[in-house]
Amino acid sequence: MEILEAYDLTGSFRRAAVLAGCDHKTVARVVAAREAAGGGLPERERCRPLVDPFAGKIDELVDRSRGRIGADQAHSKLVAMGYQGSERTTRRAVAEAKRRWRQKHGRRTRPWIPEPGLWLQWDYGDGPVVTGARTVLFCAWLAWSRYRVVVPLRDKTLGSVVIGLDRVLRRFDGVPTYALTDNEKTVTVDHVCGIAVRNPMIVEVSRHYGLTIATCEPADPQSKGGSEATVKIAKADLVPTDHNLRDEYSDFAQLEAACEQFMAEVNTRPHRVTRRPPVEMLAAEHEHLHRLPRLPHTVCFGQTRKVNWQSTISVGGAIYSVPHELVDERVWVRIDGSELIVVHVDGPAGPREVARHQLTTPGRPALRDEHYPPKPAGALDRKPRARTIEERAFLALGEGAERWLIAAAAAGAQRVRRKMAEAIDLSKLHGTEQVERALRTCADAGRFADGDLASILAHQQATGELILFPAPEERSLQRSTRSWEGFGR
Repeated sequence: MEILEAYDLTGSFRRAAVLAGCDHKTVARVVAAREAAGGGLPERERCRPLVDPFAGKIDELVDRSRGRIGADQAHSKLVAMGYQGSERTTRRAVAEAKRRWRQKHGRRTRPWIPEPGLWLQWDYGDGPVVTGARTVLFCAWLAWSRYRVVVPLRDKTLGSVVIGLDRVLRRFDGVPTYALTDNEKTVTVDHVCGIAVRNPMIVEVSRHYGLTIATCEPADPQSKGGSEATVKIAKADLVPTDHNLRDEYSDFAQLEAACEQFMAEVNTRPHRVTRRPPVEMLAAEHEHLHRLPRLPHTVCFGQTRKVNWQSTISVGGAIYSVPHELVDERVWVRIDGSELIVVHVDGPAGPREVARHQLTTPGRPALRDEHYPPKPAGALDRKPRARTIEERAFLALGEGAERWLIAAAAAGAQRVRRKMAEAIDLSKLHGTEQVERALRTCADAGRFADGDLASILAHQQATGELILFPAPEERSLQRSTRSWEGFGR
């Protein structure tokens, strides 16, 4: 029972002390403090005798760093000045100093109320490592509907950025008025008197889509918090870590599938602010978006090439492979450093990077096995394929039937079809497993004459096992060349 509650119940210091389990002098002190405070108990001030003499220095460090100094760095500086307190006490003191600094110098902004169809924000996040190469997550956020899109990219070059932007807009099925992003070199090439100078190519891209691209203040992530939050939750879910226990990605297609699953999850559950799923709000925002051009902006994708029947293209006289599904299609190629990048525009799905090769020279084609379908079986690897009911019934006996057929055909055995029918009849009498084992023995021993299968089957049933011994050379029945010893002498 609380001390004041016990005193109000009993009206006696000693009786209240018995109920509260403390000394009666403690009850008297607490009651006196309540009376002195005029109702309620005064706040108890914390006493930190070790850190209090350094409070001014902590305030100075926080002010010089504009509230960014870490408690560990502050602790090391205080220890050098003779501080003997613990790191935990320092951490609390630094946190209180930062709180006081933010109250005095912190940023004060009015909550932003977005307008439908007006703002799009995008940012980049470090993606997972796929097949030994790092990837980039192009994270976009439509402000009013809170609809999030994550597109995996190979890099942050201008061509890849345009691919990501086009796929985002096609995912929205419309174009907003403004797009806000960072001051990357693909967007801003310089700052003059605090004014961002745009990249001429990104200006052409924005005109093609009817989109005005704006950039935030450098080193000011608070001005695009929506895309920053998208990057944060996308990296937490898509990049394999010990927290999400996600496995490594075997290829880029698996990463794209994971991004699709991520978008399906975050866009179909109610948002914390709007209390509605973003996919529903996107449907309402469509009437405020502009029409999307039918074709993407392809100038920054490079030169065009047509894929020939061998699923290859020629650039500078050198041959490069592309996925075999693109035969007779038109692709765009560009050179970025020591790599050749191939982009294909797939109608409503937008542009997509389909191949990336190291530059090569004429006479040394760059071909990848994953760009072609599985090779057909060669002359030495052909497998039996049933075409009639009888053939299907024979091959159904098992692997031994296949081995017998391949070996018998190679040995030039006679009346193969009649012997296959005989094996089927024997399987009905003696069981499939027995006949399959006998066929395997016939194939290993090279016995394909009439009656060999029935003979070996009967011997297996009588003895339970048939062991083949190869004939040694000294007991061979083949005629030797001894009679030719004196020839020509």
